[in-house]
Amino acid sequence: MKKDNPYDQRYGNKELYWGKEPSSLCAKVIEIVRPRADFRPRLIDLGCGEGRNAVYFAQNGFDVVGLDSSSVGLNKMKKNAVEARVKIEPLQADIITYRLTETYDVIFSTGTLHYLPSETRSRHFKDYKDHAATNGICAFSVLVSKPFVPKAPDAEEEAYLYKSGELMSYFWDWEILHSEEEIFNCTSSGIPHKHAVNRIIAKRHQDEH
Repeated sequence: MKKDNPYDQRYGNKELYWGKEPSSLCAKVIEIVRPRADFRPRLIDLGCGEGRNAVYFAQNGFDVVGLDSSSVGLNKMKKNAVEARVKIEPLQADIITYRLTETYDVIFSTGTLHYLPSETRSRHFKDYKDHAATNGICAFSVLVSKPFVPKAPDAEEEAYLYKSGELMSYFWDWEILHSEEEIFNCTSSGIPHKHAVNRIIAKRHQDEH
């Protein structure tokens, strides 16, 4: 991302840039990884922004780390967490240079991994897979390129869209629990537009350590 983080400005308004409604991927994660009184799954949200997904997971029994490069977004996430009466551990870092240092039951990201340049993706996804716990999952949503879907008005030069099926290819050796492609409407820039996305949930088995 740029040195001057564009999301600092986007998150600077009182309103939530992405809103409070969590991604549809969140509910699917909770169906698979079920928190219990004796089990609080550890989850990291890569590119958590203002915390819409991180707060939702914390409300549903997960121990959550919210990672983002924007200090403004993280401050809003902390405020939203206080209002929701949940605890989220903030971590300011750029996903392009950051490497995971702990093991997680869930490694989650939606709308962020397109900032990873194509030539570095194999290395990053290996890092994510290496830091998933036994029977842990990676749950990712990425933007994909379609010739009939115009470029979003708030798209950045540093966005490198995926090809359909590319995300699944990084998890060829894992169990694929969920995979879908969707074109949806978005108003994040204040101008109605569309995005094409691939979503995947993949599980790591014991013999893959």
